[in-house]
Amino acid sequence: MFSHIMVGANNIEESKAFYDAVLGAIGYKPGVIDPKGRCFYVTSSGIFSISIPIDGEPASPGNGSTVAFTVESTEAGDAWHAAGIANGGTTCEDPPGIREEMNIYLAYMRDPAGNKLCALLRMS
Repeated sequence: MFSHIMVGANNIEESKAFYDAVLGAIGYKPGVIDPKGRCFYVTSSGIFSISIPIDGEPASPGNGSTVAFTVESTEAGDAWHAAGIANGGTTCEDPPGIREEMNIYLAYMRDPAGNKLCALLRMS
């Protein structure tokens, strides 16, 4: 259904360092900055990207918005979360862990621009 997701950033280099760390923790290569200054993480299943807003206004997180990344294990989700916190992210929601009532693992944080992110593993 989705081809790509783009979130706003106020500082591309700061956000790239953050996303290189968190996406690297779950097996993705560093992002590539295009001639327009946007950063792209291209995979076989879609594209995640960061950009300074084109309207010239500061980036701001969407109220009620969350971007979720699939992880392969709870250890990968924990590594994703730790990499984010170590690279300018802030924790939010409940601590990373298995939500028994839904049989899923979730880890939440906000990126340096305040975008809400999640790592998710559907438990078997």
